[in-house]
Amino acid sequence: MAQVPTITLNDGRAIPQLGIGVWQVSDDDIVPTVSKALEVGYRHVDTAQGYQNEEGVGKAIAASGIARDDLWVTTKLANGKHERSDAVAELKVSLEKLGLEYVDLYLIHWPQPLNGDYVETWKGMIDALEQGLTKSIGVSNFQPEHLDKIVEATGKIPAVNQIEVHPTFANQAAVDGSTKHGITIESWSPLGLGSDLKNETLGEIAAAAGKSPAQVILRWHLQKGYVVFPKSITPSRIEENFDILDFELSADDLARIDALDEDNRTGGHPDKMN
Repeated sequence: MAQVPTITLNDGRAIPQLGIGVWQVSDDDIVPTVSKALEVGYRHVDTAQGYQNEEGVGKAIAASGIARDDLWVTTKLANGKHERSDAVAELKVSLEKLGLEYVDLYLIHWPQPLNGDYVETWKGMIDALEQGLTKSIGVSNFQPEHLDKIVEATGKIPAVNQIEVHPTFANQAAVDGSTKHGITIESWSPLGLGSDLKNETLGEIAAAAGKSPAQVILRWHLQKGYVVFPKSITPSRIEENFDILDFELSADDLARIDALDEDNRTGGHPDKMN
């Protein structure tokens, strides 16, 4: 089985760089999807309270027989639960659904700057870390000013910032605002909700590599140093998305893909999501 590369986070922990995402995976599909991913070789599962499928993720993990220490499980705090005390209380609910004693990574799902004080939310995440309910803490969809604010207020730097990134949306300001703090980037919507798959340049690079456009895009994320977790409920696609560890893109390939950025945001803007 191919060995998934890891990245050492700013807290010293090694995170698998390739995982399985489960956004919008239904109750009917969640157990077979995660089970298939674990069978293929994925050891990193990214879920969230807002996905409403933590229980299914937990069932698949329990049935896999894989040792807990060999898995990386991420969940996220629900948007409507941003009081400081909510972070610990809601993680306990998530852990019960997941059937776990701890998660590897706990994220604030959205900063919601127009709907509360995310600094207090971040303090709650620190509480969860200190109580041993999670091994690492981070954020999702945080803009540079959001990151600066929580770091200045608490002195605690998030381990990751999970943001929308794909070839036609480099999200460079958010990337730079994260990396200046030593925060690792995690890419959501890594294929641009499928829109980037039709790009002619990506098709040319894929044909030359003997890979699919999706595989080329996911490989680009890995070589950029991002953590990436494509989502699919189709067994063959789950396998295909994992089969990106046996080739490398050249410097020229990477430059051509970098040049595709056209500010094509497919999701909500963090300053407006509440």
